Amino acid sequence: MAESAACPAFQLGRPRYEQGSFLGRLRHFADIIDPSTLFVSEQRLKECLKLLDDYKHGELPPGVSDGQLWEAQKIKQAIIHPDTGEKIFMPLRMSGYVPFGTPIVIGLLLPNQTVVSTIIWQWLNQSHNACVNYANRNATKPTPTSKFLQGYGGAVTSAVSIAVGLNVLIKKANRLSPATRMIIQRLVPFPAVASANICNVGLMRHNELSEGIDVLDNNGKVVGSSKIAARHAITETAFTRVVLPMPIFILPPIIMSYLERLRFLQRNRRLLLPVHSLVCLLTFSLSLPLAISLFPQMSQIEVSCLEPEIAMATDCKMVTYNKGL
Repeated sequence: MAESAACPAFQLGRPRYEQGSFLGRLRHFADIIDPSTLFVSEQRLKECLKLLDDYKHGELPPGVSDGQLWEAQKIKQAIIHPDTGEKIFMPLRMSGYVPFGTPIVIGLLLPNQTVVSTIIWQWLNQSHNACVNYANRNATKPTPTSKFLQGYGGAVTSAVSIAVGLNVLIKKANRLSPATRMIIQRLVPFPAVASANICNVGLMRHNELSEGIDVLDNNGKVVGSSKIAARHAITETAFTRVVLPMPIFILPPIIMSYLERLRFLQRNRRLLLPVHSLVCLLTFSLSLPLAISLFPQMSQIEVSCLEPEIAMATDCKMVTYNKGL
């Protein structure tokens, strides 16, 4: 009884938490990005997939609880792409976004950046973002390698151009006090990264706009391919990529500007980088689930808003599509 009260009845392919509310999505994506899933062994993954397959075919062994089934589905969702059914490369999973992305965030926020260091860190950041966007895209339609390279080039170019341009403008702002200039220089990465992230998502997933993405009826059956749904998916994903870096690139510089004044850190300058790294890690860890929880991964849209041929192919009023992450 205790377990049933704390754990809802398992439903294959359905989220454990209600996706109609922000809190429900937050709890759902906290599972998806749980870093502990990075350490799941190949054997454990196979056991989870077999358990879910047994459930699907009504061959579940006796004694298996709802909690075990939810845990198996959590592991599958964190590792396996929902469209391709293939494993996502570990550093490119959403559960690896914070562990593998934090060193880059720390580099982007280091004070006294030179033009060269700015270019290097922006390039690394957009390279990581491009690969993550590609790995977690809607993959119901194939994406040519040329599209990937086009998106990658556009994202890196925009990020570097904006970051370098803003740094040059700030250095020429002689009216600003040194302290103010320092704070503003630390905030430069945000507009650069936010702008580049929009370009990154749009260019990396441009193929979806031209080819459309599959939309599903209430039974999970594909009823057509929609460019309108693709536009909604990319817009929602791009918005999350603007919200995501906001606290990451704004809060740590402000927090560090106060912490650096503490006598303890002034006497122990060697601790500045570890403290700075910890602040970045904590902020990143909080920002990621909040940003990606703005929209459900499996989003719904009214059939009347889609192409006429899709409306004619189903009696459903709402259809579902994979927004991607």
